[in-house]
Amino acid sequence: MTTEPGHAPPLLTVSDFSVVYDVEPPVAAVRDVSFELRRGEILGLAGESGCGKTTLAYGIQRLLRPPAVITSGSAVLHDEDGVDVDIARLDPEALRRFRWDRVSMVFQGAMNAHNPVMTIGRQLADVFTTHRPRMSRSERTRECAELLDLVGVGRERLRSYPHELSGGMRQRVMIAMALALKPQLMIMDEPTTALDVLVQREILQQISELRKRFGFSVIFITHDLPLLLEISDRIAVMREGRIVELDDAETIYRGARHEYTRTLLSSFPSLTGERGGFVRAHEGQASAQARPRPALAGGAR
Repeated sequence: MTTEPGHAPPLLTVSDFSVVYDVEPPVAAVRDVSFELRRGEILGLAGESGCGKTTLAYGIQRLLRPPAVITSGSAVLHDEDGVDVDIARLDPEALRRFRWDRVSMVFQGAMNAHNPVMTIGRQLADVFTTHRPRMSRSERTRECAELLDLVGVGRERLRSYPHELSGGMRQRVMIAMALALKPQLMIMDEPTTALDVLVQREILQQISELRKRFGFSVIFITHDLPLLLEISDRIAVMREGRIVELDDAETIYRGARHEYTRTLLSSFPSLTGERGGFVRAHEGQASAQARPRPALAGGAR
């Protein structure tokens, strides 16, 4: 990367985006959400379950199914070739090509998303078969092997089945699949759920290293705010379908403005110190640190 995320141009612009579930009575899941995602940036999207995080992510990619309806707004990807792509205006074939090529996603529950009767290598190769049909079989195999090496699984696992891999390894394979076509944006929905704290930390470090190496942007979705303080450049906090606060991770850690954000921060107990939550246990440490690095164990589920 040649440009720091804080000074980089925008990659994605979301404006006045709203999603309603057309049931009786209608449910406004996302309400007039606007934000910019910069190139090379990790944007954390935090909030309690049901606040609209996943609905927003699905809406941006037009993955929503009825009764969900996008009622207003736009999501525009500023492509690296200089073209602005309004995702809402893509026809079905263009949208199919766009999704994994420009924007990929690690879905919630991805650790269990593998086909149990197909080898890891075959599942990885399907990405290239679909999106790079001119690649030869040997080229696909080589790319899949390099992807597994890249995420620390090892190419010897190409012939393995999902049940032969640990939870952390399966999650890494999903990250490899999302990286396969070198997208500009990766959306990760609760990618470390159900993993123990040590594996969680390893995967977070790997995501950060891969981002620095390839320069893609990340929207990282979780209800675990201390975890986002570990990895994010900026954090957006959602409540009841709206973004109530959006700022640098350090600013939110040191002085969150919205009461709901402060409540989220104080809801995680520390492993040491007095009772009273995450903020009190870490007071006094912030001034001694250039960047806050709270213990992930405070946010373990």
